[in-house]
Amino acid sequence: MAKPIHKAIFPVAGRGTRFLPAAKVLAKEMFPIVDKPLIQYAVEEARDAGIGEFLFITSRGKAALVDHFDHAVELEQALRERGDEKALQSVLPPSGRIFSTRQQEPLGLGHAVLCAREFVGDEAFAVLLADDLILAEPGCLKQMMGAYEEVGGNVVACEDVPRELTCRYGILDVAKDDGRLARARGLVEKPDPAEAPSTLSIIGRYILQPEIFRYLERREVGAGNEIQLTDSLARTIGEIPFHGLRFQGKRFDCGNNLGFLEANLAFALERQDLGPRVREMLKGYR
Repeated sequence: MAKPIHKAIFPVAGRGTRFLPAAKVLAKEMFPIVDKPLIQYAVEEARDAGIGEFLFITSRGKAALVDHFDHAVELEQALRERGDEKALQSVLPPSGRIFSTRQQEPLGLGHAVLCAREFVGDEAFAVLLADDLILAEPGCLKQMMGAYEEVGGNVVACEDVPRELTCRYGILDVAKDDGRLARARGLVEKPDPAEAPSTLSIIGRYILQPEIFRYLERREVGAGNEIQLTDSLARTIGEIPFHGLRFQGKRFDCGNNLGFLEANLAFALERQDLGPRVREMLKGYR
């Protein structure tokens, strides 16, 4: 029986150098997609999947990110007095409990997850990377929860990428694939395209078992001279089932400028209050 999941980790300690100078003092996770910061989309996705406890793995200069999920007393009072209920609801903190801890050194995603060891304890947990913004209904993590209830173990969100891009991702070595769920017999972090075992890549959503910490605690360095989460996941295969889910939805890589711009357009086009005007606006740029 799959262990229930109540906790989610959000690694948000990165410097956002691809977005300088905008990211000099503002965390990239606070950059807005239309009118909501990236990190809020991730938190809402986790909450809608049934998560009730949220941990941010932060670094220096990220205080505003945590503050965003606190009450803004003066603003809330002003909106109440004005009778602007829609705006008020948009700024209220999400239900659930927010925690944060600092990653003192930028040693990789695996190290960021290791920083959550005490928070997680012996529970299964989710990891969401806010840079990977997913337009989906139901949300990607909720889809993963359904798959997790079927197969248990470790479950990651996956999508096929062009072979020449496999060097940017963790890639599954697939043992069995029904077109939706792929069971992996191995993982390779950022392989050379000529040597990649498949084109099925891991994107920023994970459901993990606490046994992963046994391997992360070794602090073994991998690709990019960092502690890679993928390397520790690969070592659990054989003792813990591992599956990749091809989720239904559209993923935007907001860790780069073009993906960020595309996400803004896509999410604006989905909104009834903005979509028609955005389509009209875009006609002037053909």
